[in-house]
Amino acid sequence: MDIVTLLMLFGGGVLLVVGAEGLVRGASRLAASMGIPAIVIGLTVVAFGTSSPELAVSVGSALGGDSDIALGNVVGSNIFNVLFILGVTALISPLVVHERIIFLEVPLLIVVSVVLLVMALGGTLNRIEGILLFGGLVAYLLFLIRQSRAEGKDVLAEYEAEYSETDKTPSTVIRDVIFVIVGLGLLIAGSELFVNGAVEIAESLGVSQLVIGLTIVAIGTSLPEVATSILASLKGERDIAIGNVVGSNIFNILGVLGITAIVSSNGVAAADAAIKFDIPIMTGVAIILAPIIFTKREVSRWEGVIFLGYYLAYTAYLILDSNGHSQAGNFRIAMLGVAVPVTFLIILLTAGKEFLHLRKNGGIRPKQAAT
Repeated sequence: MDIVTLLMLFGGGVLLVVGAEGLVRGASRLAASMGIPAIVIGLTVVAFGTSSPELAVSVGSALGGDSDIALGNVVGSNIFNVLFILGVTALISPLVVHERIIFLEVPLLIVVSVVLLVMALGGTLNRIEGILLFGGLVAYLLFLIRQSRAEGKDVLAEYEAEYSETDKTPSTVIRDVIFVIVGLGLLIAGSELFVNGAVEIAESLGVSQLVIGLTIVAIGTSLPEVATSILASLKGERDIAIGNVVGSNIFNILGVLGITAIVSSNGVAAADAAIKFDIPIMTGVAIILAPIIFTKREVSRWEGVIFLGYYLAYTAYLILDSNGHSQAGNFRIAMLGVAVPVTFLIILLTAGKEFLHLRKNGGIRPKQAAT
């Protein structure tokens, strides 16, 4: 590993972030100018746009024969998004959750995570499974479009104010098209640099491609989500922070892995380590979200501390395992057999207590998201 490799990794990450920003900005304004409902823009283009680096890297790595990076990128990004990003943003300010996230996006994230785990048991995500995943994304988008027509005028007006362009002259349309084209170009170039740099690091350090995908690549491609969620939390728009993370995770599984499995002639390889540990961890953190937000309608600071602690523990295990440390197995058993179940039980009991308290005081009422 030399300075050129590190520059490739860093430069690729910068291009991915800048490209994603350009793509999101241009696509949002174009969609608004074409009359696409603003609520759909906010729930799809923005959340999914921040996952465009994952798509570029996963497709690029799969086509280049590095399919372990493709799967590791998605699984690692989803774990990082929930444990690290929500952990940090909850520490800044407790995350108040919008009702639709509770009753639609979080249950959907849990379902697609379980589906991915079942598909991965075969050792490879083939083209048929990729089509099924991508079909699920299309069905989700169609549902959002249909549902958006029933949204209240106040919600639509809020999204129009955020994303619509009042000056829809030919010059602004051309500008937005340029944003999209340049953004896509930067994503392609950035993914090429980033994957090449990550592969060289893996080879020089003797670390598996799966571990590199789960850590360096996953964190690098999640930088747009980091920036969006932390900025939203600092500005007091805390519902956006968790909505961005959950929406991006759904797109990562259905869109990124679906498209990658479709375009890759050999499918996406699912390593035994990913099936036995990483994908179950990803599924577990999605499930843990449900009792946290269902009753209290928020992710509190202490829960943010737990999330961060788990991400540090997960990363520590990956480092120990990649180095063949003798305690890696015991560490893994402690996480899967003790820490995760105990934490889930504590959260479940806390949620149950909150549920009973709410029923005693007149029933469960949706907690309004911060504005």
